[in-house]
Order: sequence, then structure tokens, then C-alpha cells
Amino acid sequence: MKVKALGKKPELCNGCRDCETVCAKTFFKVDDRERASLKIMDTKGEPKHKIITCTHCGDCIAVCPTQAIRRLKTGLVMIDKNKCIGCLSCVGFCPETAMFQYKDVTLPFKCSSCGKCAAECKTGAIFMSELEATKFVS
Repeated sequence: MKVKALGKKPELCNGCRDCETVCAKTFFKVDDRERASLKIMDTKGEPKHKIITCTHCGDCIAVCPTQAIRRLKTGLVMIDKNKCIGCLSCVGFCPETAMFQYKDVTLPFKCSSCGKCAAECKTGAIFMSELEATKFVS
């Protein structure tokens, strides 16, 4: 199965963080990069920036006590906000550290691979890609 999700090339990232801004504006309707569903982190080595975004690995599915996290038929992993109780187990468990929490938001949030950040990325560091879903389960 192929999954259409974000691809990333950190070596191309210039750290402008326009991707974080467009993400926060798209989903939370605020100009606050802390609310972005992806993060650009400065590193001390090469590449200069780390791009943190959901890879849709599905590891978070097993730790959700209410089955609020599930894999769609498209292969993407999504959170059902109606089932989520805000325990935040997924935030601490995510191997990519790509499940986020914000101080005044009681529910976790993550990248849905909408592509808005990829469209905004001027360097091609973030792009839409088809990932081979060999480790994914239905």
C-alpha cells in the first residue's frame, strides 16, 4: 500500500518556518507557530534543521485507550476528536515526537498530511510524497 504523506529533506531546510506558520493558520486559525502540526528544530550539526512531522507509522494506535487513533483506508493515521479523552498517552509515546500538545488545547494534534506546508516550502525541504506502507497494518 502506498500512503500520500509528507516527505522531508532536512538538508534543504533554511529554517524560515513558513511551513509552521501556514499550518497554524490553516488548522487553528492563529498566527502562532507553536500550534503547528509539524516542527522545525535547530540542530548543532548538519543538517542545520530537523523537520519533525508524522510519518504515519501507526505506533500511537496501540497506546490509545479509547481507540481514538486509527488508520484510514488511505493509510494515514488520524485522531478522532470525538473519541479522544485527552490522556495524551500518544504524545509521550510517538517515536517521531510528532504528536503535539498545546497549553490551552486539551486534545493532542498531529500532521494530517494536507500538503499546505509543502506548497509553502520554497526550498523543497517539505514535499508531498508517496511512501511505501510496508510496515503499516490495516
